[in-house]
Amino acid sequence: MHLLTPDPLPLVELGIAVFPLLPGGRLPARPGWQRDCLRTPGEVAERWPRGANLGIGCWANQLVILDLDVDDGVDGRCTLESWCERLGVEWPDTFTVATPSGGSHLYFRAPAGCTIGSISGGTTLLGQGIDTRGPGRGGRGGYVVGPGSIVNGKVYAIERDVPIAELPTWIADLLQ
Repeated sequence: MHLLTPDPLPLVELGIAVFPLLPGGRLPARPGWQRDCLRTPGEVAERWPRGANLGIGCWANQLVILDLDVDDGVDGRCTLESWCERLGVEWPDTFTVATPSGGSHLYFRAPAGCTIGSISGGTTLLGQGIDTRGPGRGGRGGYVVGPGSIVNGKVYAIERDVPIAELPTWIADLLQ
């Protein structure tokens, strides 16, 4: 799956619920996005606004997404690599989206009952440069900008087109 424009259908066909973001932006196009994600090609055909960017709701999809930032001399990839080396584990092989800033979004299936929330600012319990987006509690989870979206003329592009992996236990343990 290679998205060159914000097309929600390939994601919906993979079972990923989506919602519209403002064209060219990162903010939801309408309130209530947490419970108004579109899940079928019919819903997309009926309700998707032309030119909208893609939002991926973590609660609707039961996803935990690690946002590896590259900012102010901090590289979230290096932080995650350091954890992998320290614990003697492989880099997680999962669906990954390259962000316009040079970072990455790593998508994971959340374990049952997962309440990992969303933390920004680059300092989660995983360390500097790693934000989390998770299902949270009661439909209040976070979201990320999905692949194919364009912000400031730059595309969120699929980096690793592989199935979404289960959240590794060591990451879940650190975040819960």
